[in-house]
Amino acid sequence: MSHPDGGSLRARWRSTLRLGAAPAVLALLLSGCGSASDGDTDAAAATSVDVAASFYPLAFVVARVGAGNVNLTDLTKPGVEPHDLELAPRDVARIGESDLVVYLKGFQPAVDDAVASAPGGAALDVTASARLDLQGPPEGGASTPAGDAGTNGQAGDGRGTGAIDPHFWLDPTRLADVADAVAGRLEQVDPPNALDYRANAEQLRRELESLDQEFRSGLATCRNRNLVTSHAAFGYIAARYDFDQVGISGLSPESEPSPQQLKAVTRFVEENNVTTVYYETLVDPAVARTVADETGASTAVLDPLEGLTKASAGSNYVEVMKSNLATLRAGQGCS
Repeated sequence: MSHPDGGSLRARWRSTLRLGAAPAVLALLLSGCGSASDGDTDAAAATSVDVAASFYPLAFVVARVGAGNVNLTDLTKPGVEPHDLELAPRDVARIGESDLVVYLKGFQPAVDDAVASAPGGAALDVTASARLDLQGPPEGGASTPAGDAGTNGQAGDGRGTGAIDPHFWLDPTRLADVADAVAGRLEQVDPPNALDYRANAEQLRRELESLDQEFRSGLATCRNRNLVTSHAAFGYIAARYDFDQVGISGLSPESEPSPQQLKAVTRFVEENNVTTVYYETLVDPAVARTVADETGASTAVLDPLEGLTKASAGSNYVEVMKSNLATLRAGQGCS
């Protein structure tokens, strides 16, 4: 099904792709291989919307909101760090062929470039509905331990002086707003199933608001409100649930803390009775372990939910977030 504003452009895109297909592939297609009848295939094409999501949290939303009506492609494969995503030619082709691409502009440059080169009218940038309003530490810097003069970055509610923090999905209420936006766009793309999309988004909102309440209740009595993390990916959790985030590294998981910053964070951990330093999936834990070893603190995994792997503590967003809640309760001394 084509978006009303971009159908003809995408038809030409798809035609170009077909004309460029290898002869062997064309022969296979023409052979009619497959178990579905022509009638079944036509019916599926008439009732399914092809949607590409740029990375896991958005794929989770699309899967839930579009359940039963969409064919979903997650452009970031399991185990791949989404910041570093490089698209294969088939992925770029999929973006051009999709009825809708759901992405976060500025988070994955490769996706931004592919969307910009694809036919117009088929993309939803979730930036506005995600309400990105937190800043991370300056480029190349790290978060400021609260009250530690002479360092740079963020403290308190997670606001800072650097680039905008993109990790909105760690606040369940913001993800619920994104689900509403996805439902609204799917209603435009696929009007016959508009009621399904709306009902699915409402159900997902109820689940995410319930999750938010679990976090509020579970983290209300923590003895330590200082959240020391390997990199500054948890500003939205800090802002939502009243923590001070202290990231050893900056927003990018590839950024390296300076010796001065490592010393400042180590001193902060010691002076503020921090008992747990958190590191995350998909990123080398060496920096977090260095601080922990220097201070006698423990380490624990706090999942930023940028992607799921077999090692993830759950099979979906809600399950992993509940695991994060249990980790925080243990690490922050919550009663």
